[in-house]
Amino acid sequence: MTDPHTWDEATWRGKVEAIRAGRSLLPKTWPDGKRCAVALSFDSDHETNELRDGGNSVARLSWGEFGARRGVPRIRRVLDTYGAKASFFVPAVSALLHPEEQRSLSQDGHEIGLHGWIHELNTGLDIDTERDLMLRAADTLEQITGTRPVGMRTPSWDYSPNTLTIAREMGLIYDSSLFSDDDPYEIMQNGEPTGMVELPVEWIRDDAVYFMMNRFGAQRPYTPPADVLDIFLREYEGARAEGGLFLLTMHPHVTGYRSRIFILEQLLERITNDGDAWIATHAEIAQYCADQVNMTPIGLT
Repeated sequence: MTDPHTWDEATWRGKVEAIRAGRSLLPKTWPDGKRCAVALSFDSDHETNELRDGGNSVARLSWGEFGARRGVPRIRRVLDTYGAKASFFVPAVSALLHPEEQRSLSQDGHEIGLHGWIHELNTGLDIDTERDLMLRAADTLEQITGTRPVGMRTPSWDYSPNTLTIAREMGLIYDSSLFSDDDPYEIMQNGEPTGMVELPVEWIRDDAVYFMMNRFGAQRPYTPPADVLDIFLREYEGARAEGGLFLLTMHPHVTGYRSRIFILEQLLERITNDGDAWIATHAEIAQYCADQVNMTPIGLT
């Protein structure tokens, strides 16, 4: 590949414009006159973070098992306490390792969304391999839960030049891996509307960036849990003030500890006490936003 400083305008502009944010899909009103929408999501990576990297560390595999063994049950207790439904993005291998977890969550009204096959990095795959893994993942989640996923979150929010094309071939209604806005928008591909909703993410609203560590390097958690709660609350307050979307990403093996689960508890306590937020799954929010403008996915074959 030539050095980027040698590219002509068509080259650098083509890379930027391949996938862009289109029209805003922020609705004029939320259901039942609610002031804002709240989308809680949990990336149930479990053992796949280590399996993707070779599966040689038994300790890291056990860390993933903690997410299923202790993290998810604690999270579910909090969600049940406040009557909140959430979206769980699950790699297919995680679902195969913990099928009853996914069945039970789905039966309780939570969403199970696509999150890759084994938490692979899409930018390292060719299009045929990426397509095969996404299709196999969708088939696996459908076989386990009885419901085919309608939306995706790419593992590590790693989006290849082919990811959107494959998602459109699959007829997905939404993605939640991109960063172009705070609120829902329509994804554009090569200057054309796709009819696909983006529910944008942000590292600020992700627990992992505050609590993850590198056991062999200098990276250590640097933000106290109370400060993380403060950040999340400020993001929620901003969405509430603007009438927008507050979307939060958490991980069972990160937040599901005794010293951290209070973040989710106090956040939901505040949101429910305010009483004017629509707490819904990603699929429900994406479909509502699409319905307000009579938008349907423009699939590819």
